Amino acid sequence: MTIYRYVGRTKTGQVIKGKIDATSKKAAIAKLREKGINPREVNQSSSILDKELNFGGGKVKNQEFVIYCRQFATLIRAGVSIVDSTNILSRQTKSKPLKKALEMVEEDIRTGISFSDATKKHPKVFPELFTNMIASAEVSGNMDITLDKLATTFEKQYNLKKKIQSTMTYPLILLVLTIAVAIFMMVFIVPSFTESFESMGAELPTVTIITIKISDWLRNFWWVVLGILVIAIVLFYFLYKNNKEFHYTMNYLLLKFPIFGPLLQKSVIARMVSTLSSLFSSAVPILQSLTIVEKVVGNPVISQVVREARDSLEKGSPLSEPLAKSWLFPPLVTSMISIGESTGSLDYMLEKVAEFYEAEVERNVDTLKSLIEPIMILFLAVIVGGIVAAIFLPMFSLYEQM
Repeated sequence: MTIYRYVGRTKTGQVIKGKIDATSKKAAIAKLREKGINPREVNQSSSILDKELNFGGGKVKNQEFVIYCRQFATLIRAGVSIVDSTNILSRQTKSKPLKKALEMVEEDIRTGISFSDATKKHPKVFPELFTNMIASAEVSGNMDITLDKLATTFEKQYNLKKKIQSTMTYPLILLVLTIAVAIFMMVFIVPSFTESFESMGAELPTVTIITIKISDWLRNFWWVVLGILVIAIVLFYFLYKNNKEFHYTMNYLLLKFPIFGPLLQKSVIARMVSTLSSLFSSAVPILQSLTIVEKVVGNPVISQVVREARDSLEKGSPLSEPLAKSWLFPPLVTSMISIGESTGSLDYMLEKVAEFYEAEVERNVDTLKSLIEPIMILFLAVIVGGIVAAIFLPMFSLYEQM
């Protein structure tokens, strides 16, 4: 949003000055006239205090976008035009990026551009899945149904993603805490006992000697550990973001990882099939649908298989054939897709597969949550208990000698 300074006259003839935010000078003049002000001068503010600062990256929260889709569907169903609906929702939404984008979309629609084409100008706000399904809905005329479907799809995918993240976050946090406690004991607790052992001249068990040596090394070379850790994190982040082969390999290893791998695999399949089902049921061409799925599925391993499926489909082969060759897709998925292709009910079959895997992921998440907690507590007890045992074993030996 841009700030404009204006000089205008009210209906009573009073001359006033002020500031107004708008997407363009034309929009600023329109806003002033709506307020009953006849503008005489409208110029973009050059003051640094009026510049808009954006620290949020221009992205819209999933919950806000879902609410927008639901409200948009309700307005369209009530007979409100797309232009008026966009105007109402731009004033109502609390999301600044969405508000700004909707105001620009409204301006574009008023100039004769279609709603779907107007939204494609704002890829950070409107996902490709949204713009393509809306484009199809504009042709078929079922805009309200499509918007409800989009809201449901985004909502399900978001909830599934959050469940996976929460399941994986807990053990990571506990692992970090365990390492932090172990380092604290090695650096601050063990050295105080080491001095006592040396003054007593006690014969130390092997486990105690190893613990003391690790403690001494950490105290003397902590900067090495910290440096290696920082370099490793920065290098990993850089390669993951910029190196396609490394990015692919990491995602491949995650899918092969015990326990969490199968869960991640099922969640990615659910996302892929759900997106494909939504696109296909909205009459988006199958090749275009696969291109969109390849971009939005969020996993390069799955994306590669989808790309191969699209290429195979272009050559006249069935969609299920390349999927069946991949280890990623269980027989249930490929069989249902094959049946859907042969019976002409592919959208229905995809929807059923998506529902099955969404339910399967939820069950697996609940099971994992109940198993992870005792396992991680046991891990914490073993690490901390091992250090404590290494410290107290020599003391027990001394008591026995006394």
